[in-house]
Amino acid sequence: MFLNHRDDNSLVEVLNLIQLFDPFSETVEARLHAGEELQDPAPFKKAELSFPSGEALPRCWTNPTYR
Repeated sequence: MFLNHRDDNSLVEVLNLIQLFDPFSETVEARLHAGEELQDPAPFKKAELSFPSGEALPRCWTNPTYR
């Protein structure tokens, strides 16, 4: 799944969807898509990610007390 990194508006490929959907995980393992070379996986904070349309991630993915 591809998401936007809010700081520089670049695409990020999420490698571990279970981390993305887990509200208790504050980071997600992903790969930045910038430049011509494939980047190494790195942890990204969910708070810094959004959908390519600009929409924020659902609260049930980021807030463990969401009901």
